[in-house]
Amino acid sequence: MNNFVYIRGLRHAEHTVFCVQDGQKFFWDAQFGVRCAYSSGQQVKRSVLSAILEAVNEQEAPVTFNYEITKDNGIANKEPWSPCNPEYTDQLLGGWMKAQSGETPLKRRSPFSISAFRPLHPLLGGLEMQKENLTFDRSSNPNRHPVIVKGTDGVELTEEEITDFLTTNKRVLPRRNWIPDNTRATGLFVFDMAIDLRTLFSISTNQHEPELTPQTIENLLAKGWVKDKNVFGECLVCPKERREQLIPAIAKGIVNWRITSNQARTFSLMETLAIAISGNANRIAATIRAELSEDRDRSAKPVIDRVEGAELFVTLPCNGYIAGAGGILDALDEAEAAIIKRLQEFVYQTQA
Repeated sequence: MNNFVYIRGLRHAEHTVFCVQDGQKFFWDAQFGVRCAYSSGQQVKRSVLSAILEAVNEQEAPVTFNYEITKDNGIANKEPWSPCNPEYTDQLLGGWMKAQSGETPLKRRSPFSISAFRPLHPLLGGLEMQKENLTFDRSSNPNRHPVIVKGTDGVELTEEEITDFLTTNKRVLPRRNWIPDNTRATGLFVFDMAIDLRTLFSISTNQHEPELTPQTIENLLAKGWVKDKNVFGECLVCPKERREQLIPAIAKGIVNWRITSNQARTFSLMETLAIAISGNANRIAATIRAELSEDRDRSAKPVIDRVEGAELFVTLPCNGYIAGAGGILDALDEAEAAIIKRLQEFVYQTQA
């Protein structure tokens, strides 16, 4: 039985911003000499977990934020503490790390490995070349929007002093601010995901490098978690009823996650064009890929290919970007069903 499920998703982004660092975040591709927009795997993971929580109608686990007053009366950030409790869905699937002073460190690696959301090919998705300067403008009704001007001494000027300054120096006070360098991302983007089924619903009880405290282990056993063993050693397995609740939500979250942060004025549907699923990572890479054009210099084309050993689901919007893609209306529903089937077929108890 295959221990991993590999998933690749192809999406279209249009004139949008989905990760900010002085404008849309990007990396430089050395081979093709272009800037490529991207979002980190951490942001994709957070978006997937948010979609899963929404599907099961749960909130994130409570995280304790720690601060320390410094000698100069400043405030220093310290490590946030996770509850390290797999009863919370985002903890079970997202993992945790806690290194509280005076206590044994706890660490669980997420069973999800997620790539950055990046162009299918450097020539098929990146930053729009022309920068766009925006304005925050209230100049149409100046009497409604007050202006405050302070002098070099930090004291606020009166209306008479402001008028005198503007007249003497031939200056104006517009009620608008420029918002410069608003680059946008457009193109075809992919994300890759690997799900380790061995640890998806199993938590190690090893106390030499612990994932759980002894007290948490006892609490979980009292709530129906099962003592078991997998390839990594002794563990606790999530109850079957809870697994059956989470598996459809996991599939829904993987297929339907959205990056909505940073898109207040640049919303893009980022519609899914295709999803490939396989137990072999190389198969999904072959199914959704790009090829360099032999006829045109510095040109690439997206390719959707049905490959043995991989399931491919193509949506109707894909037909607008890849000729002959053969998209269908219910493709994403079928992709969800395929993920559910693979997750349900794995034997989570008595793995070893």
